[in-house]
Amino acid sequence: MSKTGYFTHPDCRKHEMGPGHPECPERLDAIEDRLLISGVGDALTRLEAPAASVEEMELAHGRMHVAALRGLHDMLLEEVNAGGPRYSHVDPDTAMNASTWSAILRSAGAAMAATDAVMAGELENAFCAIRPPGHHACRDKAMGFCFVNNVALAAKYAVERHGLKRVAIADFDVHHGNGTEDIVADDPRILMVSIYQHPFYPHGGARPDTDTMVNVPVPAYTKGMDVRELIDMLWLPRLEAHKPEMIFISAGFDAHREDDMGQLGLVESDYAWITERLKDIARRYSKGRIVSCLEGGYNLSALARSVEAHLRVLADV
Repeated sequence: MSKTGYFTHPDCRKHEMGPGHPECPERLDAIEDRLLISGVGDALTRLEAPAASVEEMELAHGRMHVAALRGLHDMLLEEVNAGGPRYSHVDPDTAMNASTWSAILRSAGAAMAATDAVMAGELENAFCAIRPPGHHACRDKAMGFCFVNNVALAAKYAVERHGLKRVAIADFDVHHGNGTEDIVADDPRILMVSIYQHPFYPHGGARPDTDTMVNVPVPAYTKGMDVRELIDMLWLPRLEAHKPEMIFISAGFDAHREDDMGQLGLVESDYAWITERLKDIARRYSKGRIVSCLEGGYNLSALARSVEAHLRVLADV
């Protein structure tokens, strides 16, 4: 068995939010094609994501939020079966179709199953090729293409179910992980470090650093070398001081210079460098334990190449 797991599920492709929406099933297809062509896929252990339970999702979300999502799904199914609309919107950019609930369960389940496998020593690290993404999902609110916060849930699962005393979340998506911050900011066991374009959607992330939060906002058109320097200066000392027993990554690749969703200037080598720095921290403090979950990335070619670069470092290929 390869030391790097690759968790996904066909249900993650069935969720879609309408023609032309950037958060589309083709994102996962582009990644799969790139892993096949590059041969990186041969170095991974492929595993099917189980479905999360409602009880498990309530580790990170309020009971009413999870119940509301399930209720919205049930109402939509009734409308679709009666010939009604195919989508139900939770905000102007975020909609459910008849398969969204299943995709939510599999995405959350992937993050927790990856955590289990890494904790058991069956894998050294894992990547979850999942959608919908999660880092904008707050404890009691779906938004920004996100319904359930996969990374925050996995981190909570690690400390609540596996008894870890210190874990870390690293988020390099072009957008601030406001939902993750909302869920974990007051938990002393979880350190969150993030770097993102600002001012920008979701127009948060300006709160000052705390003992558990390292927000690094950067202006539009910031390039990779500047991002690397900031990570060296601001992320790494805090990660070393925290000594996480496991690292979770919100792996959004929309800060790539070819991605029109944002205006940052990262390229594949920058994502590889960031992954190497996080892997070094994991090697020293976390027994190498990393679980990475796909977030953004909407230029299909740039997304696929960036995930390849990320996985090459995780799998040492």
